[in-house]
Amino acid sequence: MAESQARISLEEFERLCAESAPFLRHYDFRTEDIGVGSARVRLPYDERHIRPGGTVSGPAMMALADFCMWAAVLGAIGNVPLAVTTSLNINFLRKPDNTDILCHARLLKQGRRLAVGDMWLHAENDGEPCAHATATYSIPPLPEN
Repeated sequence: MAESQARISLEEFERLCAESAPFLRHYDFRTEDIGVGSARVRLPYDERHIRPGGTVSGPAMMALADFCMWAAVLGAIGNVPLAVTTSLNINFLRKPDNTDILCHARLLKQGRRLAVGDMWLHAENDGEPCAHATATYSIPPLPEN
């Protein structure tokens, strides 16, 4: 039977981020939901993330995708801060509007040492994706239960 509750709560995840990930202050990500192998995160619109040409920068969208995947992985395995990205690929599909960017992540496969997932990004006021990413995360050896 599949688990129905994430292995880390939204509150635990936010506490982990506040205590251990000071770089996140630059992005001001808002984690809206964490499930078992899924997550939804918002990047609030901010002029700091705009690149020449007037669009949200690729590095900001890549950071959003990576962070959202991390939340999804921890939703599946629990509070394991050293679960880390081993690869990330992103395809920018079209220019998003200058509004909040939402990212939805889901795990496609989780093994004992690796988790693979994909992430879809879209502007808040638009259901069409502006980017699609895939990532693989390395999971450190977990303690035996």
